[in-house]
Amino acid sequence: MVKQRNQTQKEDTTLEWTKIVLLVIQAILLFALVLQVRSLGGIATAPTNAESEGNTQVQAPPTQTPPTQPQPGGEVDLKALMDDDPVKGNPDAPVTIVEFSDYQCPFCGRHFQQTYPQLVKDYIDTGKVKLVYRDFPLSFHPEAQKAAEAAECAGEQGKYWEMHDKLFQNQQSLGVANYKKWARELGLDGSKFDTCLDSGKMANEVKKDMADGQAAGVRGTPSFFINGRPVRGAQPFSVFQGIIEDELAKQ
Repeated sequence: MVKQRNQTQKEDTTLEWTKIVLLVIQAILLFALVLQVRSLGGIATAPTNAESEGNTQVQAPPTQTPPTQPQPGGEVDLKALMDDDPVKGNPDAPVTIVEFSDYQCPFCGRHFQQTYPQLVKDYIDTGKVKLVYRDFPLSFHPEAQKAAEAAECAGEQGKYWEMHDKLFQNQQSLGVANYKKWARELGLDGSKFDTCLDSGKMANEVKKDMADGQAAGVRGTPSFFINGRPVRGAQPFSVFQGIIEDELAKQ
């Protein structure tokens, strides 16, 4: 009788552990599924931040969120988004795109490769749109902050957009040594560029961009505002085209 009771208790214990193991496996599978769905979204995000010297660190773990279509409301005051940042295109263009981006962000790289060239061809080079680029280096991208500073240092010598393109074209090779090499390839004064980059002179400029982005509701990269209308993530060209044409029709 005692032996049978012990056997029953043993079976009950085994059953309980089996249930626990199954629940753990289900939780892991569910978590993996959520990550997979979010990874399709085209935006690297992290919800909160704390500042450290020369950089803005994102405290929460990075996540990927699904793409969101442009919202009919929620526009942001365009003037509040503008600073002394580089402008590509006609300064008097009727449509302004403000981009908050990260040179190490893969989704930002996707936008640069797939959507940016068409925007330049159809709208920026034709004088209809101007692009304002602002930095939003996420802390879990270790090269993003210094890459942003490198672009700003190149801008001091009139080659901001050339360095901007160089950085995105070489996302897998980011690093201070390469920034200095590329500066020379672009014909910059190497000594001046090195001094600018090594001194951290542009760190606060990058930090200001990120603070302005957070104030405007930016939580991940890439994020855009088209005449103040928000667009989150590496959306296809057609999404940008629809909003731009809508804004042009208002003129």
